[in-house]
Amino acid sequence: MLETSARLLRLLSLLQARRDWPGRDLADRLGVSDRTVRRDVERLRDLGYPVHASRGTDGGYRLGAGAAMPPLLLDDEEAVAVAIGLRTAVGGMEESSARALAKLEQVLPSRLRHRVDALRASTEPVPADRPGPTVDPTVLATLATACRNRERLRFDYRAHDGSSTLRGVEPHRIVSWGRRWYLVAWDVDRDDWRTFRVDRLTPRTPTGPRFPPRDPPEGGAASYVARGVSSAAWRHRARVVVHAAAEVVTERINPAVGVVEAIDDDRCVLDTGAESIQTLAVHLGLLDLDFDVAEPPELIEYLRTLAARFTRAAVGGERPLQGPGQGTRGAEPAPEGSPGDTTRGS
Repeated sequence: MLETSARLLRLLSLLQARRDWPGRDLADRLGVSDRTVRRDVERLRDLGYPVHASRGTDGGYRLGAGAAMPPLLLDDEEAVAVAIGLRTAVGGMEESSARALAKLEQVLPSRLRHRVDALRASTEPVPADRPGPTVDPTVLATLATACRNRERLRFDYRAHDGSSTLRGVEPHRIVSWGRRWYLVAWDVDRDDWRTFRVDRLTPRTPTGPRFPPRDPPEGGAASYVARGVSSAAWRHRARVVVHAAAEVVTERINPAVGVVEAIDDDRCVLDTGAESIQTLAVHLGLLDLDFDVAEPPELIEYLRTLAARFTRAAVGGERPLQGPGQGTRGAEPAPEGSPGDTTRGS
């Protein structure tokens, strides 16, 4: 049987691992009686842990939220997963993640610290094309709570030109896109869905009254942000008829590349765009499907240029290319002893 102090830590770990625990299950896990579980729960309460109990045949225990953050008891796999997750911090929260990681690594056992260091030394992330804006975790928590509780929210919003307006919204979802965070909400004054960058808003408290749920924007919050964010960044746009079902095209593109609308069972419209005509042509080529382009004229002309270039490349590949005093280009003698070497030594 575990000693009292070790058993309390084990009990706390079990309560953190699951929302509700029947008393009998806790007793079986700890190898003690129901009465001992009740005494241990009282000891945790004396230490400041808010353990709630319910009576009856379905009665049990639940660890509630207290005034302070209680110690988290993590097993080996959980500790390593948290450390790696903090190292790959979500955009805008790198500073907070670094502080949390420093605290975690300070108490990691040597065996786990070596595993985390090995992963760090063996992993090389692709650097972001540009740093993202810093996001206050407190603001994210305020928005998330308002979304969950369906409470109206007021905030000061700073536009791209620096001007500020007071907005009243019914918050719906928070979306992480690239290295930025966005709030998707129903704008009460404009009577429509809107997207707001979280790093540009300052919530006003307290939150407003609760509101009834409404149908989300078409395609969901993530698709709504994708359409708005991508379109705003595109210098060149095109509406392309693709000769394939909408489901097929959707599976082949990233939501940031475009929005797909079905025409019939065998055709769909792809509303797409890019920073350059060349990139736009690459996106279309990667579909590996037949398509028709009506506009813009620059894209049509560039596709003609690509078609001629690829045709010349294909024709040129049908005959060997030779230079002065050379055989077929690319045909180099095989090194001695290789499978292609037929020369016998004396």
